Amino acid sequence: MIAQDKLLSIQQRFEYIEAKLSQGASPDELAKLGREYADIKPVIEQINAYQSLLSRRTEAQQLLNDPEMKALATEELDEIEASLPDAENALMLALLPKDEADSRSAILEIRAGTGGDEAALFAGDLFRMYQRFADGKGWKIEIVDEAESDVGGYKEVIANVIGDNVFSALKFESGVHRVQRVPVTESGGRIHTSAATVAVLPEAEEVDIDIPDSDIRIDTMRSSGAGGQHVNTTDSAVRITHLPTGIVVTSSEKSQHTNRAKAMQVLRTRLYNMKRQEADDARAAERKGQVGTGDRSERIRTYNFPQGRVTDHRINLTLYKLDQVMEGDLAEIIDALHAADQMDKLAQLNA
Repeated sequence: MIAQDKLLSIQQRFEYIEAKLSQGASPDELAKLGREYADIKPVIEQINAYQSLLSRRTEAQQLLNDPEMKALATEELDEIEASLPDAENALMLALLPKDEADSRSAILEIRAGTGGDEAALFAGDLFRMYQRFADGKGWKIEIVDEAESDVGGYKEVIANVIGDNVFSALKFESGVHRVQRVPVTESGGRIHTSAATVAVLPEAEEVDIDIPDSDIRIDTMRSSGAGGQHVNTTDSAVRITHLPTGIVVTSSEKSQHTNRAKAMQVLRTRLYNMKRQEADDARAAERKGQVGTGDRSERIRTYNFPQGRVTDHRINLTLYKLDQVMEGDLAEIIDALHAADQMDKLAQLNA
């Protein structure tokens, strides 16, 4: 049974937010209250549905003492008792603590791992996969920095994925992605195994992380690239070094002003992620075994091209739809990962 006092406090908070929104407030306060309202409203809907069932059950139980209504009341009680477990489970899911970063945009970082040129090609395939997924969601992707491979693909690519709930959708993508296929560079037709690492970081806001000017060194340099007309001829690329941590961030677009802003955003995001990671480490024991560890050294998924299958090792999910997945059809995998994470959290809540 869910504690009624907890539900009451949520209902009272929702009523308070509704009243504040109707009274008007500063733009910043309105934005903050609006986000909280959007977060709480689905919970309120589940609370109302659950409490409605409880009220109906009480009324039906009272009717059992009426001989004329007993048969009807018994039938309704059976229906209510069958519905209550699902309603209670849905409410418990709604009550699970939310990650405040879920609604944010994200920084996506993909790096070629073991496998040489084939790893770089695979890193490029992964980036295109996420681009197509983002396109389907109506998100915008801006490349912050990239190091292309001579044979195509990327040694490294860092991009800002901008949109609603980006981090929520992509946060379980962090880790080692492994590919098994015959590389285009292989003349003997042998299957190779290569890997690329993916990191998804929630985008930080200025209010999250304050970076004093004294903590950074900013260098400008000539942008490097694969060659051709897109190589910059001015010192527009920006490298920012965060002196306390040694973190180095670069951005190599055509505008120095834009590069500085993008590099600062990535630096702020990495520092914010470090702060989140410290909090996560403090809760390491209770997080043990959960889907979303975000460990970049963990092998999370294998893409087997000869068999046309993709396997997520964390939840033992195998799909024989590799072509669709590489075209950005990630919904089934992402939904399964979220469901597994919710079940983990529910199990801990009930332990």
